[in-house]
Amino acid sequence: MNRKLKAVLLITRPINSLMMGLAVIVGYFIAFQGIFDKVNIWHLMLGFLTGSLLTASSMILNDYFDREIDAINAPYRPIPSGLISPKEAVAYALLLSILGILFSSMINILCFIIAVISFTVSSLYNALFKRTGLLGNFMVSFCVAIPFIFGVAIIGKIESFILIFFLMVFLSNTAREVIKGIVDIKGDSAKGIKTVAVRFGAKVASKVAFALFLLAVMLSPLPFISGYMGYAYLALVLVADAGFIYSSVKLIKNPSKYEALKAKRHILLWMFLGLMAFLFGTFV
Repeated sequence: MNRKLKAVLLITRPINSLMMGLAVIVGYFIAFQGIFDKVNIWHLMLGFLTGSLLTASSMILNDYFDREIDAINAPYRPIPSGLISPKEAVAYALLLSILGILFSSMINILCFIIAVISFTVSSLYNALFKRTGLLGNFMVSFCVAIPFIFGVAIIGKIESFILIFFLMVFLSNTAREVIKGIVDIKGDSAKGIKTVAVRFGAKVASKVAFALFLLAVMLSPLPFISGYMGYAYLALVLVADAGFIYSSVKLIKNPSKYEALKAKRHILLWMFLGLMAFLFGTFV
């Protein structure tokens, strides 16, 4: 693949973007409890595209505003490596965000409002609140968890039961963001970004991440107990829970950049497994 084309794909962080599109689909199926005959395929496709494109836009803007930090932490990224210019990145992000919001407006007004709110929060984070540390982490996690609410909103209303899924994802992703702070502590410190790791050290950050994961794990049985999810959910979510606890405990024992980088990657896998639990739990 041409290096430029590869960079154009890479800057969107395709795995993250596709997972957010999938999260919208999962939210939609949760709303219908896995009943296929109620599914509107057109709306489902528009929801998937909205989630994926708005996430991709946010990822590009993140790289744009992080270009000086990435020159220290990750010089191989598309912008600091010179494969994509800052102007090209902004234009690319703007195009994807316009498409994402346009697709949301084709579903219903509620989805359009949620898409605009999500885009606004992610843009404010990238432009202004990244340096705030934990507040910035919360803003990122809001944008990661909101696709589930967006998926339910496709049916035209938001049911209260989706909030438990929102909270689990919000807490888990905030923990991952805190761990990312350990990985990026050198560049963040140089640029004055007040992550938990920069302010209190890697050891404290690893313990904060563990506490957040523990809260998410404690919430995870509730969808099964309340009857919204079946045995497939319980089986998969227990494996994901074990993965979260294992990765975070291992990081507490050795809160190094290397171990944090491994934990960050593994946690993305546990989050994907949790997403599959949400999906298959609606059927079985």
